[in-house]
Amino acid sequence: MVTHAAVDCFQKVWGYRQGEFIRIYVRYSGGAEDAFAFGIMKDDPQNLAISYVDGGITFFMEEKDAWYLSDRNLTIDCRHDEIVFDRG
Repeated sequence: MVTHAAVDCFQKVWGYRQGEFIRIYVRYSGGAEDAFAFGIMKDDPQNLAISYVDGGITFFMEEKDAWYLSDRNLTIDCRHDEIVFDRG
């Protein structure tokens, strides 16, 4: 799920527009408690696993990244003008 605040941030701050595709992917972030984190990039879907549309923007994850959710839900939000991920 992507909150309305996050969609607003993606549109106003990041400049994303209706009809665009935003890929949520997993990246290695270091040796903390969880060595992985989410990344964001504009991309076209190849092997779509999950998608969510709001504000005319399609947010998606590829099959190769869906493992990181591990039967959890992902919420993308905007707090203090920064995109945050809640994998609860």
